[in-house]
Amino acid sequence: RWIELTGTPLLISTREPRRDLERPLMTIEVPKPTRAEQRLAWEQAIGENARNWNGHLDHLVAQFDFSTAAIRTTATGLLGEPSESSLWDACRLQARPRLQDLAPRITSNATWADIVLPTPQMTVLKTIAQHLRQRGRVYDEWGFAEQSSRGLGLSALFAGPSGTGKTLAAEILANEMRLDLFRIDLSAVVSKYIGETEKNLRRVFDAAEEGGAVLLFDEADALFGKRSEVKDSHDRYANVEISYLLQRMEAYRGLAILTTNMKEALDQAFLRRLRFIVQFPFPDQAQRAEIWKRIFPAKTPTDQLDLRALSRLSISGGNIRSIALNAAFAAADAGEPVRMPHLLGAARLEYEKLEKPLTEAELGGWR
Repeated sequence: RWIELTGTPLLISTREPRRDLERPLMTIEVPKPTRAEQRLAWEQAIGENARNWNGHLDHLVAQFDFSTAAIRTTATGLLGEPSESSLWDACRLQARPRLQDLAPRITSNATWADIVLPTPQMTVLKTIAQHLRQRGRVYDEWGFAEQSSRGLGLSALFAGPSGTGKTLAAEILANEMRLDLFRIDLSAVVSKYIGETEKNLRRVFDAAEEGGAVLLFDEADALFGKRSEVKDSHDRYANVEISYLLQRMEAYRGLAILTTNMKEALDQAFLRRLRFIVQFPFPDQAQRAEIWKRIFPAKTPTDQLDLRALSRLSISGGNIRSIALNAAFAAADAGEPVRMPHLLGAARLEYEKLEKPLTEAELGGWR
């Protein structure tokens, strides 16, 4: 209000253009520095050490889209002699605050050894990691970005029942690339008020652009369910919101992952615009045995666990982890290593939570 009432010439610096002012306004858009300019800014900020970091600086500029002020702030905040590792971590910290105000950050040390999936699904996940590692070389050095700016974003759909490894796979990809992972609940982002969903999505993507964090959108079907015939203004705006998110995903410099328990409920027109689709199946008995084999940390004391008997429990990997954790607490309280009776008690609790009967076929001779 004061801006409109005062007759004094003003210079206003904002992240987004001001279109709500009635007084005469001249807008000057100041773009972020190009990658070449960012690289030069890093060389000036780091000093002589930059000469030995040629490859690393290119990787840094490809990942973090910083202003010159942010580059100086990041370099100045480094303690002691900067290293490639410390500089990368400092960039993650610099890019984190804006997005952290909008979505929870997931921290994990998960690796490929922690997930059990069929070979085709593992191949797709490893391919996603390849695209993340090499996008700077392919897009910039090899000229693909010069041909077209469309479709350069890395987008994926992870579909499958709860507990089959969708979030774990996102954690592994983020940890492999040393990137932050943020979870965005789409059911909370979607608003009944026209235009608000688009504003919420814009805030998330704008905040994420600096650091190219991995974005995990849960409950994709909350927004991307099969689009019905447009009957009113709300239906039209819902389609606008879907189109907006697809456009931002296709242009996003990081990896955007959507998850759903009901792939069949998603519109095929939406699915065609995603680069990767990974179907996470319910684990069969052999896969469940492998999950049980890996589920306990090396430090956990165990005694005479029957993996074959445990694998008969027809449950997902997420439920297996819950049973293993509850059994570990029971064993610790008894001052014993984890044994089959502890796991049986934990399995009964898990099945009660699932409101699912523990059948004789699953128990076999296990009592």
